[in-house]
Amino acid sequence: MSRLKLGIPKGSLQEATLDLFARAGWKITLSSRSYVPTIDDTEIECLMVRAQEMARYVESGALDAGITGHDWVVETGAAVEELSELVYAKQRLARVRWVLAVPEDSVIREPGDLEGKVIATEVVHITESYLAKHGVTARVEFSWGATEVKVPQLADAIVEVTETGSSLRANRLRIVDTVLESATVFIMNRAAAGDSWKREKAENLILMLQGAIAAASKVGLLLNVHRDDLPGVLSVLPALKKPTISALSDPEWVAINTIVEEAVVRQILPKLKAAKAQGIVEYPLNKIVI
Repeated sequence: MSRLKLGIPKGSLQEATLDLFARAGWKITLSSRSYVPTIDDTEIECLMVRAQEMARYVESGALDAGITGHDWVVETGAAVEELSELVYAKQRLARVRWVLAVPEDSVIREPGDLEGKVIATEVVHITESYLAKHGVTARVEFSWGATEVKVPQLADAIVEVTETGSSLRANRLRIVDTVLESATVFIMNRAAAGDSWKREKAENLILMLQGAIAAASKVGLLLNVHRDDLPGVLSVLPALKKPTISALSDPEWVAINTIVEEAVVRQILPKLKAAKAQGIVEYPLNKIVI
């Protein structure tokens, strides 16, 4: 039987990834002492690998495919195929940024001010490329973690990843510039990508993962409305494209089924009620495949 050897990111993306797979329809079970999880799909073989190392193992063929950050593909220079972005991160469905940050009272205001300075970061190659682009010579030191606490005593600036900027603000750091914007990506070994079976398996998996991501912030709304009140209800209702309108047994009434952002439901439900919608039901979604 053919199998797709798939790397699952261990570390900060782990829980978000396992949850995403569950919503997409795959149950991955991981023992606390094992790096080899089980998955309820006999055509997939999983291995837990740190996101920082994923691209190297995919490039070498130890894994057919894997999920990691675009930043780590760039940092390692791995020759892999990025099949798709999967825009989710540790805390929310969003891209992340590697930013140049300094203490709030630092005199550094732009990249040129880094000349001769010391920069601490986990992404040494990305940072060196950024400095070269700006024509700046500085010393870039690898940081094993807790990079925020290294300024100003151990470094003049840092290049650190952020989703919201809250950790930087908590450490009284100021963002000077964005070095790289990144998203989670599904990568594939180039030889494996040329295998028709493995390619199709990977693309089908991506389709379901993207569907789960698309549905994560949305809900379905089902409601009944008298035909006379339909224009007023439709004017209130945002929709993914256009709502589905179905006839009911009473020809004077129709049912409306639509998808909306969950965040707007609390604003539009009172408006729908005021527009004379009835029997309003909100329901969760697992996947949206467009």
